[in-house]
Amino acid sequence: MSKIYNVGVIGGGVSGVVIALELAKYGVDTVLFEQRESVVNGPPFCHLHAGGNLYPDISDEQCKVLMKQSIEMARLFPQSIDKRPTFISVPKTAKYDLDKIKNRLNMLVDYYETLIDEDPLNEILGAPKDYYKTYSKADLEALSEQPTHKNPKTSDEWLSNTIKLIDYEKLKTPVILVQEYGWNLFRLAAQAQLALDKTNQCELNINTTVTNIKDVRNENLDYNWEINTEKDVYKVNYLVNSCGFKTGIFDESLHFATERLIEFKAAYVSKWQPISGLIPELIFHGERGTPNGMVQLTPYSDDYYQIHGMTKDVTLFENGLVKSKSKLTQPKFDKAITQKLNDGWEAEEIKTRTESAITSVTKFVPSFQSAIVGGPPLFGAQQIPGDDPNLRVGEVQFPSEFYARSEIVKASSAITVANQIINQIQYKGIVPLIAEQTNQNELLEEVSKVEIDELASKLASQRGYPEALSRLVIPQE
Repeated sequence: MSKIYNVGVIGGGVSGVVIALELAKYGVDTVLFEQRESVVNGPPFCHLHAGGNLYPDISDEQCKVLMKQSIEMARLFPQSIDKRPTFISVPKTAKYDLDKIKNRLNMLVDYYETLIDEDPLNEILGAPKDYYKTYSKADLEALSEQPTHKNPKTSDEWLSNTIKLIDYEKLKTPVILVQEYGWNLFRLAAQAQLALDKTNQCELNINTTVTNIKDVRNENLDYNWEINTEKDVYKVNYLVNSCGFKTGIFDESLHFATERLIEFKAAYVSKWQPISGLIPELIFHGERGTPNGMVQLTPYSDDYYQIHGMTKDVTLFENGLVKSKSKLTQPKFDKAITQKLNDGWEAEEIKTRTESAITSVTKFVPSFQSAIVGGPPLFGAQQIPGDDPNLRVGEVQFPSEFYARSEIVKASSAITVANQIINQIQYKGIVPLIAEQTNQNELLEEVSKVEIDELASKLASQRGYPEALSRLVIPQE
């Protein structure tokens, strides 16, 4: 192939597609490779971490970064955002200090106000004064007597629906309702793929495996890298490794050393009895990896619910967190996890783990015992740069000239990585200086809701999940 591309991106996960879309927005000629039949197939995400309130152990700085990045991503992909709140609670058996949590929330309100001052369009979580609300035990008792609201509008209405289902005697008070929204993977994937299909600035190659990368930077050619697939050789000036937990495979082949962890996780799809009114996402905090690890219940359409439980019977796995043996090796999972990633799950394990997930929710939502298996697990592996498994903010590294490695841990970091790479390719002279960078992306804005609805539904079905998972709980115009 004689054409020379400015940028080649390997990996069509959330980071890869956002990088490609942002480059295309500025007219940068790009080629993107994804080995599966559609984009954004990586580890599941369901929550817009606009404040990091699911992670009481991370730093305030990481919480602020997650809020800023989440707002930026929500502005790019508004049709993937489920605008319902999140219920945050601490069981009486958990170690977490409610005063510390409230202090962090006050810090986040101040930071949110700063972001709005910088750009009024950042006000996507409602007014700062409504970012969170606390409820005492007396408040809960009073709300439990209020009528159910089929389509709640206020925080009190959301909590009135919720508290009728929860055994709040097991929880410390106050409990909290916070404006951290849902985030639909299938809808983001659909909007991104449709936008990439529409643009002439990015060549999207799905069902394409990169077999080798050749470094030709010292051969006095008009380009720096050759990307080999089964059929063609692509010439590019700048290489982006956006392979998620497999970034180390190409790093290893190119002799770029780094330390990293990779982690396998799963969430479980359940179907529950119809209830009278919508409920928020439910979080019951707990120490990761212990029998009382955090429980997370995420509502979807048509009475489907996704469950995370940060225990080894549910979301975490024996040998599911592995480290590179040296700075030049890609970490490797054991045979059991590798088989799940490559070939899927055995039916019996789906049943056993989903039922364990249901049981974990039942401790706090007794009537959830009637829930049943609703589909296969949502699962995948993620990279964690360095050696801290609690890290939730990862961005990008430039280990060699004309080479970038995306290191996102949470999907919300994708736009930050894209901007850092755009700055780097300008600095390296791959493209001329961009006169004005913007937070908007017209390529994404040209995709209609009808198109997103149709492709998101198709993607969910193709991947073996209920079509309802592709729809928002609260439909948008």
